[in-house]
Parts: sequence; structure tokens; C-alpha cells
Amino acid sequence: MKAWQHLRTILHHKNLVRKGCFKAGLYRQGMMHDWSKYSPVEFLTGCRYYQGTKSPNNAERMDKGYSAAWLHHKGRNKHHWEYWIDYSAESGFLTGIRMPVNYVVEMFIDRVSASKNYQKEKYTQESPLQYYERGKEHYMLHDDTRELLEKLLHMLAEEGEERVYEYIRTEVLSKRNSRKKDNGNDK
Repeated sequence: MKAWQHLRTILHHKNLVRKGCFKAGLYRQGMMHDWSKYSPVEFLTGCRYYQGTKSPNNAERMDKGYSAAWLHHKGRNKHHWEYWIDYSAESGFLTGIRMPVNYVVEMFIDRVSASKNYQKEKYTQESPLQYYERGKEHYMLHDDTRELLEKLLHMLAEEGEERVYEYIRTEVLSKRNSRKKDNGNDK
């Protein structure tokens, strides 16, 4: 029964992310989002620790002291800020690397979709920002990445989904596409 419930949760989440990515114009990312969740290490952990109200990775972490599923997932999915941690060439310390804006947008959509998936009818447009605010001091984000993510989360909370997706399409991603064309990378 837990396997079926976990699969339904994954499918619902992926569907929400796909719809959000399509609204933003990120069609490939919308289709490819979180495919690693079907790998044995992630899927079987999800089935074993399924709760329905939060990530099973947290339960695995509580049980084992770490989450093998999360270590696998974050290392394969560029929309997670943890993927973008490396040693700084200047300081030699771990630091957040600037994420490409298309992955910041997918990270935003992933947060919105996870909030909708787990909170269900309790979800509000402020929910993703509230979740982010509870843990942001622990996030090792590049300043530019943090600025864009926070701008999108605040815009969602204050102006709603339609406005934030319009902004993503017309300002965030259109500037990225313009820079690609200016650099001869429009292929």
C-alpha cells in the first residue's frame, strides 16, 4: 500500500512541476524533473518511509542518521541548491555556486509544487515562502541565486502565481535567452 501511495505522491508532484515548468517555458525540464525518484535507492526508500505529509528522506535521515536517497537525488538534479556546492577557488571553503537561472526557476517551481503536494487544501500562495524562511539560514546559496529565489517567492506571496509566471517568462528567462543569442549560443 505504501508503494502505491508513494508512487501517487511522486506522480502528483511531477505533474505539478511539469505544469509550472510549461507555464514558465521550461518544457524539457518539466518533462525530465526528478526522474531519479524512480531509481531503486530513491523509490524503495520512499516506499519504506512514506508518510504522505513530508519527504520520506527526512524519516530515513532520522532512522539512519543520513539519507542515501537524498544523497543520490541531490547529486543528479540541478534544481537543488545542494548540487551547486563546491570549494571556493579563493577561500578553499565550501560555498554556493551561482545556479543557472533556468534551474533557479525550476527550484522555485519545485518548492511551490512540494508545498501544494504536502499541504493540499491548507496551501496558500505564502506557503512556499514560509517554508523557505524557516530554513534559509542553513542554505548555502550564491548571493545571485538567493536574490532571484527570494524575489520569486515574495512575488508569489504578494502578487500570485499568474504574475510570477509572467515575470519569469518575460524578465528572467527572456533575458537569459537574449544573452545566449548575443553570445552566439542560440542553437
